[in-house]
Amino acid sequence: MTVTRRSKAGKGTAVASPATSKADLSVQADLAKEDFEETPFWVALVTMLGYGILFVVGHIRDFLRRNRFEATKIPVEHKDQRDFIPLYKDFEAFYQRNLYRRIRDCWNHPIASTPGAHFDVIQRESDDYGWTFKSAGKTKNYFNMSSYNYLGFAENTGPCLEQAVSAVKKYGVSCSGPRVELGTQKLHQQLESLVAEFVGKPAAITFGMGFATNSCNIPALVDKGCLLISDELNHASLVLGARLTGAKIKTFKHNDMEHLERVLRTAVIEGQPRTHRPWRKILICIEGVYSMEGSLVNLPEVIRLKKKYKAYIYLDEAHSIGALGATGRGVVEHYGCNVDDVDIMMGTFTKSFGAAGGYIAGSKSIIKALRERSHAHMYATSMSPPVAQQVIASFEQIMGRDGTTIGQDRIHTLADNAKYFRSQLKKLGFIVYGNDASPVVPMMLFMPAKIAAFSREMKKRNVAVVVVGFPATPIIESRARFCLSSAHTRADLDAALASIDEVGDLLGLKYSTQPIE
Repeated sequence: MTVTRRSKAGKGTAVASPATSKADLSVQADLAKEDFEETPFWVALVTMLGYGILFVVGHIRDFLRRNRFEATKIPVEHKDQRDFIPLYKDFEAFYQRNLYRRIRDCWNHPIASTPGAHFDVIQRESDDYGWTFKSAGKTKNYFNMSSYNYLGFAENTGPCLEQAVSAVKKYGVSCSGPRVELGTQKLHQQLESLVAEFVGKPAAITFGMGFATNSCNIPALVDKGCLLISDELNHASLVLGARLTGAKIKTFKHNDMEHLERVLRTAVIEGQPRTHRPWRKILICIEGVYSMEGSLVNLPEVIRLKKKYKAYIYLDEAHSIGALGATGRGVVEHYGCNVDDVDIMMGTFTKSFGAAGGYIAGSKSIIKALRERSHAHMYATSMSPPVAQQVIASFEQIMGRDGTTIGQDRIHTLADNAKYFRSQLKKLGFIVYGNDASPVVPMMLFMPAKIAAFSREMKKRNVAVVVVGFPATPIIESRARFCLSSAHTRADLDAALASIDEVGDLLGLKYSTQPIE
């Protein structure tokens, strides 16, 4: 019998009541598609056994290194510091020196072209155990399933490029200052107006870096005396931003609405620690699409709980803006929710728009407060003019203001590609996580030896993939993460699937026990 675990909406099942509307049923049906097949027992057992062997051998080799029976190939502290500043003795360092660095050739490849459907990767070699690499001056072309180029705007031809080049000629490549010190150009104001209009909020503010949009702005929104409730799988930028606030932080199980409600109820009842005074503010931090799971937030339920417990919502749409919804307006449009029910909408331009930077959209008072308090606005160099123009040009295509349907065609192609690729992987017998609508498709590898093997075998077949392990995922849930793009043709995807099928048989990766639909 196959057991599945779900991203929970209530108890994970949809039960219709007389008051349930057709829209509610549609949302519940969509959530029901988001099933995560449980790891077969024998796979979990062998995976744990593999890591057990790795740890035993790793400790033996550490012993040999300490006693100089084996050459030390890792950075070490100065001999006078070892007893006082043990920089490299925690578990993650142990894991990295005994596994991560052994397969470092599977990560961090420099590329020599635009990250389109196909790209050129620089070939390199190492003679110091993977610490540094030498380039042979050669490149190789791969099918790209690793870049966040969801709508295919990362390209070196077309109107976006032409407008970005024009912006360089007119404005230069840098503003050479922060927004509050003569670093604001007409392009920034135009872009902020477009963002606000696109997402349906009164105002918006943009920043030059997506990571900093979270990490530097959340501290400007909540502080001591506030409660920040975060999904346990939130991105590192959200985690860092939360830690910098000084607010109390509580987490809830990923997409588990029952657990979120328990956390909210307890917080409201008990109030602040020691004083038990009411919280000044309760902020729920969630993501639209979770980039390692491929899952979608259960936004309708989060909104319901937000209203019930008088909280606020901070929604990170880095992976969903442009990629979800009939017109690319993200997870809010995907579920048919009211934009006014989401207090703060954050997104980045690094994925769907083929550029860099991020934005926050909200009420005029919130945006005004960020302009006055955000370190990313007051101190960081403002967004580069050609980057701002690239985003503007992308928006114009998505919104149809260029007089074509190119933008909408890209959105529909991405949705078709994501659904097709995910369904084909399942038919081949792989365990796949996430939602059918998600452009991120995680395929489970589990066993440590297969992380590097899968990447290397796919490279032999000219397909570039991302393999992910601890600490980015739970230690026994290593995976390959495919990123779909509207630039991928059906022929490209079929060729990649044929290679994945071949490697899956070679490495024994077809773990699924689900019946093929």
